[in-house]
Amino acid sequence: MLETPAVMGIINCTPDSFYAGSRVTTTGQLLQQAEAMLAAGARILDIGGQSTRPGSEKVDAVTEANRVVPFIARVKETFPDAFVSVDTFYASVARAAVEAGADMVNDISAGTLDAQMLHTVAALRVPYIAMHMKGTPQTMQQQAQYNDVVTEVLQWLLQKIQQCREAGIVDVIVDPGFGFAKTAAHNFRLLRELKAFSMLGCPVLAGLSRKSTIYKTLGCTADEALNGTTVLNTVALLNGASLLRVHDVKEAVEAVQLVEAVKNA
Repeated sequence: MLETPAVMGIINCTPDSFYAGSRVTTTGQLLQQAEAMLAAGARILDIGGQSTRPGSEKVDAVTEANRVVPFIARVKETFPDAFVSVDTFYASVARAAVEAGADMVNDISAGTLDAQMLHTVAALRVPYIAMHMKGTPQTMQQQAQYNDVVTEVLQWLLQKIQQCREAGIVDVIVDPGFGFAKTAAHNFRLLRELKAFSMLGCPVLAGLSRKSTIYKTLGCTADEALNGTTVLNTVALLNGASLLRVHDVKEAVEAVQLVEAVKNA
């Protein structure tokens, strides 16, 4: 699936995710968003029911499942060929979502927030995205301290990959976790050194879309951060990213097309 870089479109079934443009609260909005993203070239739809922005309010597994599972089922019913990811750190939500049709699990905690997650994903036999984060979304920004952010994130992900393999997960994608327990300086350093993550032997996901590293650096808002997002997505692609997780699919797909054209010239 990742012979050429793929674009993952973000759909948030939440009232409080940081970018309003990604939120859906009705089935009609969901299907409209999904259809538009698929038409624009998204190869994966990432559906989540919990905001993980810094300081966000945590919701329990039952609430999250009630938000995402019916929506995933409806997307798969309407677009049976769509490849759907569930964005969750709860094993129970992952299981229910896959039973409803989800094809992949995207976990911001790489199993650290639910001890059952890795074994659950292994039993479900689906690909797994393991992201680096310290603490929780509520505490992570107080833990953005590193002696060498690239080395420490690499070592952490290497250990997580080993744990995934030991649990029986076959397909692992790694995510350095831009913005999760990272300052802007940490994010820029990780992006500059992203090629180092190829040594892990797994596809690398870059989730930079409209994040504060972009809009605070540019002195704008998340709503105004599309151009900045495209610039950093391009840098990520040039440095080996296999998957872009974005709010704006069309622009990301165009970035992939142009970077591939440059590489193949």
